[in-house]
Amino acid sequence: MSLSYFAVYKPFQVLTRFGKEGDKAVLSDYFDVPKDVYPVGRLDYDSEGLLILTNDKSLNQRLLHPTQAHEREYWVQVDGAVTPEAVRQLEAGVTITVDGKPFRTKPAKASIFTTPPEVPDRNPPIRFRQHIPAPWIRLVLSEGKNRQVRKMTAAVGFPTLRLIRYRIGRINVKNMQPGDMVMMGKKEIEAALFR
Repeated sequence: MSLSYFAVYKPFQVLTRFGKEGDKAVLSDYFDVPKDVYPVGRLDYDSEGLLILTNDKSLNQRLLHPTQAHEREYWVQVDGAVTPEAVRQLEAGVTITVDGKPFRTKPAKASIFTTPPEVPDRNPPIRFRQHIPAPWIRLVLSEGKNRQVRKMTAAVGFPTLRLIRYRIGRINVKNMQPGDMVMMGKKEIEAALFR
């Protein structure tokens, strides 16, 4: 079996799966890859950005295992003027609900973008409200619970409006547009993720 590795920019409102589910868009609507390739991890339907696709089961196990605490960087547009105190709370860890139980997030890196990052236009765009700011935060996590970023920003009082996974390890979506795909080699992807 030949091993395949792809870094893709998952568009907004696309399910992280290849098989159809109702009338929602899925990965196969955008990415033409071998039949045995599947996504490593997940990215919510209403989130966008970096997703790794592969048929290498060992990579999947290494990436998703809790002991492999590799960084995941998210660019998060939030509702309201984020305070330095909220950023400190995100960095220290906040309590969210995971599977119906309280869960304390690990310390993270968080900062407010001084100017909005250059990101692709989203279709449809976030709703614009003239008198309410919608700044961007950079959030770097070493864990990935279900909807964790959204739950974290909500916990500090600033709901997420738009969420882009910018980077996993040293692989990122710089200069990529939604629907873009980059083929990678085994050595290249392992160097970017595990060294």
